[in-house]
Amino acid sequence: MAAADLTLGEAARALDVSVDTVRRWARAGKIRTTRDSANRRRVPQAEVTRLSKRPRRHGTDDSTSARNRFPGVIRSVEVDGVMALVEIEAGPHLVTAAITRDSVEELGLAPGMPAVAMVKATSVMVSTPPET
Repeated sequence: MAAADLTLGEAARALDVSVDTVRRWARAGKIRTTRDSANRRRVPQAEVTRLSKRPRRHGTDDSTSARNRFPGVIRSVEVDGVMALVEIEAGPHLVTAAITRDSVEELGLAPGMPAVAMVKATSVMVSTPPET
């Protein structure tokens, strides 16, 4: 692994895309990645530089709808295998996110840290148990 290799999170931030997008690009052969000794994907700085030369087509600012952002504090992080549950206390609400173990490690998530839960959903379904 070269010293200039970046984590997926670092590469995603540098390219202004999501970590999932970097993973899709790697699977599709759009970006070259390597693996470190723990078998985590790394992105050579040269790949980030190469892709940064492209025009920004979907540049965004941080104007995500306020109704979809829940700032708070991480209450717990439960890692099991490749997945993790992160519980954020956001005011009177508890928001639980199911994310990858890699994301927890790349973001350094731990209880007590400030965090923002950003929710993007087209619908929410709620049901109640049948009456007996």
